Amino acid sequence: MSFKFENLSVLIVEDTVPMRKLVISVLDTLGVGRIFSAVDGETGFDIFCKEKPDIIITDWHMIPMSGIELVNKIRLDSASPNKMVPIIMMTGYSAMPRVSEARDCGATEFLVKPFSANDLARRIAYVINKPRDFIETDDFFGPDRRRRKLDNYNGPYRRDQDRK
Repeated sequence: MSFKFENLSVLIVEDTVPMRKLVISVLDTLGVGRIFSAVDGETGFDIFCKEKPDIIITDWHMIPMSGIELVNKIRLDSASPNKMVPIIMMTGYSAMPRVSEARDCGATEFLVKPFSANDLARRIAYVINKPRDFIETDDFFGPDRRRRKLDNYNGPYRRDQDRK
C-alpha cells in the first residue's frame, strides 16, 4: 500500500502519553504533513476549531470529555468548523455494542487497540478514498451507517421498516 499523506493534517486526541506518542510516530512514518495532538476531548475540540484538520483520530475513554462526547460535539455543535470531518474512533474494546455506539454517534471508522501501522494507514486511506455520504435526521447527523451492499436485494430501500 503506497499512499502519499504529505498534504494531510491529522488531529490525535488521546489521553495516554505512550499511545499518543505511538500514533504520532506512525503518522510521521506514514509521511503525514501536519500532526496535531490533544490530551482530551475538550482540548481536542479547541484544536479542531483552530487548526481544522482533515482527519481526527480519537480515543474513546478520556476525562473530562470522552471520544464519544467529542464526536457528538463535532457533529452537532454550531461552533464546529467542519461537521463532516472523518473521525476514526480508537478503543481497546471490540464488542459489537461499542462499535454500534461509535457508529451511531457519528464516528466514521473504528480502530481496535492494539493495531498495526498498516491498520491505521488503511483506515486513513479508506476515509480518503471512500468518503461516505452524510445523513441528517432529527436524532442523528453523521456518515451513512449502512455499509453493506446486498447483491440480492432489488427494492428501493434497504431497511426492513422501509419495505412495509
